[in-house]
Amino acid sequence: MCLHYICSTKKQTDMKKLFTVLSVLALSLAISSCGDKGTKQNIEAPAGMVALDLSKFGKQFSIFVPDTTAAKLEVVEQSWGALEIKVGKNFHISVTEDPGDIELRKSDIKSNDVNIFKSFVVEEPLTIMWESAITKPEYHFYTIKKIGNNNYVFEDVVPTDGEPLGKEAIQKMYDSAKNIIEKAAPDA
Repeated sequence: MCLHYICSTKKQTDMKKLFTVLSVLALSLAISSCGDKGTKQNIEAPAGMVALDLSKFGKQFSIFVPDTTAAKLEVVEQSWGALEIKVGKNFHISVTEDPGDIELRKSDIKSNDVNIFKSFVVEEPLTIMWESAITKPEYHFYTIKKIGNNNYVFEDVVPTDGEPLGKEAIQKMYDSAKNIIEKAAPDA
């Protein structure tokens, strides 16, 4: 009985992972098959996500966030220029118009004496996701994207309660940042 439950749970977990991978693949295909950037793009959000239009905050793109019917959406423009998007307790992402510096960020991560670097989960020219630990493992990401004529840095925000986010939550924010929906520039 117990073995059957474990096998059943593992199959469900494997199916969820497969569904997530297929959703991201379908989204990638949808984005790549969209035509002219000047046309309105009709892209379906991954399961459990909705597109959040950031044009009223001066950003000519939309980002996927968790379905806001299940958790409260908060968008805050910080005094230092960051736009912080928070949905519930497991999605808190910062967007900053900034050229970014991946090498400097990697150096800062590796030299942190408090939040000890463990390893890079993703290490690309403009994106990193890493594991670190203070008292227990935690994950973070940092990515630079050129959207229109501007460069933006997307990164996770450490929750105010100090409880680190898990790998799954960071992966969801990382996927959102990687799958931005660029809008056509407004007519001058």
